Amino acid sequence: MKVPPEGLPLAAEFPAAHREQWQQLVQGVLRKSGAQPEDGAAAEQALSTTLPDGLRARPLYTAEDTAAEPGLPGFPPFVRGGRPQGSAATGWDVRQRHNDPDRARTNEAVLADLEHGVSSLWLELGGDGLPVAALPEALTGVYLDLAAVTLDAGPEFADAAQRLFKLYEERAVSPASAAGNLGADPLGLQARTGDTDRTDTLLAAAVELAARCTAEYPQLRALTVDALPYHEAGASPAQELGCSLATGVAYLRALTAAGLSVDAALGQLEFRYAADADQFLTIAKFRAARRLWARVAEVSGASPEASAQRQHAVTSQVMMTARDPWVNMLRTTVACLAAGVGGADAVTVLPFDSALGLPDAFARRIARNTQSVLLEESHLARVIDPAGGSWYVEQLSEELARAGWAWFQEIERAGGQQAALASGLVGERIAATWAERSVKLAKRREPVTGVSEFPHLDEQPLLREPAPAGLGGGLPRVRRAEAYEALRDRSDAVLAATGERPKLFLASIGTAAAHTARTTFAANLFQAGGIATVAAEGTDPAAFAAAFRESGATVACLCSSDALYGEHAASIAEALKAAGARRVLLAGRLGEVPAGVDEFIFAGGDAVAVLGSLLDQITGADGADENADDTEVAR
Repeated sequence: MKVPPEGLPLAAEFPAAHREQWQQLVQGVLRKSGAQPEDGAAAEQALSTTLPDGLRARPLYTAEDTAAEPGLPGFPPFVRGGRPQGSAATGWDVRQRHNDPDRARTNEAVLADLEHGVSSLWLELGGDGLPVAALPEALTGVYLDLAAVTLDAGPEFADAAQRLFKLYEERAVSPASAAGNLGADPLGLQARTGDTDRTDTLLAAAVELAARCTAEYPQLRALTVDALPYHEAGASPAQELGCSLATGVAYLRALTAAGLSVDAALGQLEFRYAADADQFLTIAKFRAARRLWARVAEVSGASPEASAQRQHAVTSQVMMTARDPWVNMLRTTVACLAAGVGGADAVTVLPFDSALGLPDAFARRIARNTQSVLLEESHLARVIDPAGGSWYVEQLSEELARAGWAWFQEIERAGGQQAALASGLVGERIAATWAERSVKLAKRREPVTGVSEFPHLDEQPLLREPAPAGLGGGLPRVRRAEAYEALRDRSDAVLAATGERPKLFLASIGTAAAHTARTTFAANLFQAGGIATVAAEGTDPAAFAAAFRESGATVACLCSSDALYGEHAASIAEALKAAGARRVLLAGRLGEVPAGVDEFIFAGGDAVAVLGSLLDQITGADGADENADDTEVAR
């Protein structure tokens, strides 16, 4: 091997590569696949991916794709982290949520968590959950000078805070050692409940708590800027950022108006964001949030030391599924990794069965061990800002920050977060975003593994005690899987009533090589709606008709190649209709509809609509008289 002269990089022996060359190569590959991009730039654009908020992920990023200067870790604008050392010294704060209304079980779970890797607690109190008065029992045996406590008591936050103060006094906890958050969030409550009458009163109570914490408890924060109500209503990442920013600004104004300095007011706020399985968007969201809040702090006159945003990441409830809930373990692992890489100060991993009700001990154990593996075995926290220097992440963080800032400015022009919630601006905009996303989910352009893709019809359901309903009346709570799970619920009801699921006959035309791709596609699609499939293979219309009658199905679907459809689709469809098929579908999309075929099913079609109408037809919910149809066929 030729050794290059000292100081000469190895790359010097190779010709320089240019973006235009790469684009030309991409253009050639796309032309072979049938696409005809006009030029190299169009070819690159064809490989781009559309993201929420009008963003696009390009297939290639280089040093030419420069974002704004991210600074250094621990220094404004804090894109690279709120602390110079990141989480390298102690890891991030492993914070687990507890919402069991039974005080004894809550205490047992709290102690188990603290004994096995959890460093702080998040207690949901009030309503139909754990009573605020039960706080001392829930924290029995907890060393409050070692474990930080974050409260989430809804409108009862002031009462919960007083009880925690009393516990500190009774247990002789030094005020300098008490840490956590009292969970006051009046605007978050307005978003959750739609109640506009109490916001000002609750905000005044929150300001009083902040003043006391500032004076007496240097490590205790009073207010949470909770972005989960917006995320759980279907908001995009930029909408989540903009709403949190507008809420934080509203609290900052109230605190400084009450006499707190800007630095002291900033020290009373903690921001809570969702982390989901889109790891790069999650990383970018936490980095962008710190950049945006640093800008607010800067124009407010804060010192650099007080300007870093304190962040609490919670794995997304929107992404969780009740069907095939085991897959949630994978989703929360990716989300936790993204939150840690993104620089969150505290992370909560929701148990994999949280969409079903109260988690059991095994689910809580997996949730906390997910964080332990990432921290202790993967050493994720030992690298300060692992995403730093990635051209893609830096650019995505910048673009997302700009989109979030634009939404924040719109809210401010509407009078601020309180006014924007009351007027319906926030709710309407988020609803439009979720409606757009729902179309993608219905068309399976955003797949949900185990539900809309690769469902397991024979899975045994997990049963859990119902969880507290929580606050309602304001922004809705949505989940990605809900439309498909509603279809599966209908299928379960039929199974319970008749002993078998709704079924559909698959006519797989030709050899396995010809039909397997579309047979697999169709079976996967129908099972996503809880419809079992019975398949037969061949080309003989009479044989298909006999197999259809034997199957007991009332609807059928043809599956094969386009070439074999041209030869056999019409005759087989007519034979199935004569055998009693009330509806015949075809997997694929042809130029003309063959005789006897009612409609096509294809990738990108509205799966939810097709499955819903099939269930209606199979179960008779469409109002059709199945006996009349049978009589007509017999004639």
